[in-house]
Amino acid sequence: MDIRYRDRHEAGCVLAGLLEGYAHRSDVLVLGLPRGGIPVAYEVAVALGLPLDCFVVRKLGLPGHEELAMGAIASGGVRVLNSEVIESCGVPQHVIESVAAWEGRELERRERLYRGHRTPPDISGRTVILIDDGLATGSTVRAAVAALKAQGPARIVVAVPVASGSTCEIVAGEIDELVCPFCPDPFLAVGLHYEDFTQTTDEEVQTLLDQRTAVVPVKPSAADGMAG
Repeated sequence: MDIRYRDRHEAGCVLAGLLEGYAHRSDVLVLGLPRGGIPVAYEVAVALGLPLDCFVVRKLGLPGHEELAMGAIASGGVRVLNSEVIESCGVPQHVIESVAAWEGRELERRERLYRGHRTPPDISGRTVILIDDGLATGSTVRAAVAALKAQGPARIVVAVPVASGSTCEIVAGEIDELVCPFCPDPFLAVGLHYEDFTQTTDEEVQTLLDQRTAVVPVKPSAADGMAG
């Protein structure tokens, strides 16, 4: 098995080298998916001089088939629904509301834990670099992308250290840019390509965010956006 990364921090350094074109731009924001995406995103944000925040997303799984997403809720009070799944499966509204309420409580818990008193960043009109530690099925990242689109970003970039090639193709069709240096074939699992894939703890997420998110820059001006 081809192991590419010592740990998530090294993987983030590799991604940073591929994202140098976004360095020190006032219109760019790095968002990590908790928990494993935060150490990766932290290294990118530090190397490129960009602000970092977490983007908490919870899939609204179809009861009994939770991997099938009928929608998602995310940081900033965003809720998106997959009408195709809802209609084809005949999901009644009360089921959607019940699942959304359950997942909403977990999202709020994680928001309080990770962000504290910091308000969610303003995504409208900005370039967002969304980072995770890898893509297997891609369901979480796709849910996050759908939620981000509802907030009107100028551009969405998904960056991951390792991914399934077939998943990359699907995700790439839904965003503006995909950055992934390693798509092994066959792809078995994200963790197989890290020497250390120890589960990231809530405490580590909090520490990294506290170190990097003292202040999130205000929404850039039109001139800043043109300068990039």
